[in-house]
Amino acid sequence: MLEPGFWWRKAGLASSLLSPVGAVYGAVAARRMARPGARADLPILCVGNFTLGGAGKTPTAIMLVSLLRQAGETPFCLTRGYGGSATTPRRVNEDRDPASLVGDEALLLARAAPTIVARDRVAGAALAKAQGATVVVMDDGLQNPSLAKDWTVAVIDARRGIGNARVFPAGPLRAPLPAQLERTDALMVIGDGTAASSIIAKAGARPVFRGALVPDPAAVTALQKRRVLAFAGIGHPDKFFATVEQAGIVIGQRKAFADHHRFSAEDAAELVMLAERDGLTLLTTEKDHARMHGDPALAALAAKAQVLPVTLAIEQADALREIVLGRLKR
Repeated sequence: MLEPGFWWRKAGLASSLLSPVGAVYGAVAARRMARPGARADLPILCVGNFTLGGAGKTPTAIMLVSLLRQAGETPFCLTRGYGGSATTPRRVNEDRDPASLVGDEALLLARAAPTIVARDRVAGAALAKAQGATVVVMDDGLQNPSLAKDWTVAVIDARRGIGNARVFPAGPLRAPLPAQLERTDALMVIGDGTAASSIIAKAGARPVFRGALVPDPAAVTALQKRRVLAFAGIGHPDKFFATVEQAGIVIGQRKAFADHHRFSAEDAAELVMLAERDGLTLLTTEKDHARMHGDPALAALAAKAQVLPVTLAIEQADALREIVLGRLKR
């Protein structure tokens, strides 16, 4: 769905009218989060966020995978496979599995490390262990109590924070903030902005890391001489558009879709037509491009669309490495 704009403004009439529903939803979510989770036979590192929509969880998970590999570990990623139809735990085959089966995030994670898709996170962790994992990096799952975590980092968008600080549907929070903070060991603030300052103030002794999503230099160089039609169906499409413009790439047109939007043949035909009509290069995110994988109706769009890859650069990389590896030893 396209999130309502009032979520990201000071609480007003709309959020107040929905607050009673949010209070019920939040109470249920908090009780659910309080349940004890099953212990896996290997360490579980969880990357989550406090709000609905994207904040940078997948780039953070990929960064942690790289850190763990450099330390000699064999990390596997574990994800629910949102948007995919797989009902039983399975290891993702990046070449053969379509996004309609395993979801777009799983395909991105599988490029970085062996990845398990599992709605049952306990069974997913067991499959990762059986296939040789020494540690699991869980993409999303802060609010899922089924599997006990050894370390959890919550990712926050520095420009948007937690919006009006109210629980869905009155605001973007997935559960009351105190219940979520209680199960969080560290914060990862991504991007420029001060919207996360109120959460940082409540974080207490928890470490706060800061990072930035850095576009691939080769891709930027190749695109800087072109005008693009930028399109994205992610949590915050405007963040992608801002990244494109900050890289010095000229946007001729932009098209925003809902998070995890499954492109139709009609969407694809319209995007290709608009780009050809106006002499623009189609440009999208890695996640959106992955969502086209395995769909013949989107083959032409996938072939024409360029991608702007990004990686997460951390300011306090050494401190993060020390904390994560120290948690593994425990």
